[in-house]
Amino acid sequence: MSENRNVLYLFGYSEMTGMHLERLMPILKAQINKGSQLGLVLIHDGVIGINKKGKIPVKMEELLNMNITIYAMIPDLQARGIALENIHDKIKPIGYDDLIDILDLTPKIISWM
Repeated sequence: MSENRNVLYLFGYSEMTGMHLERLMPILKAQINKGSQLGLVLIHDGVIGINKKGKIPVKMEELLNMNITIYAMIPDLQARGIALENIHDKIKPIGYDDLIDILDLTPKIISWM
């Protein structure tokens, strides 16, 4: 968990039921263009739509193709019946201890919930 990030987003919305990710994408792209090293943690309903056995929303697919480190909370995956072996390969499943380490190492945390 020692990736070098300067901004971390906590994202808790399902892209299956809203357009929250669509509104966040231009912000992420602008930060990447300025050289920011970004991380994004999918929490709560944010983990919905990352199951390889289901339909991955277009904006989630676009996010997965960006130069950004993406994590998903294991307890939230389990609560929604998403098996770890079925999540997209680019997404790193993490537990609470990992989240604390990531938060501790990142100077700027932005909650998008």
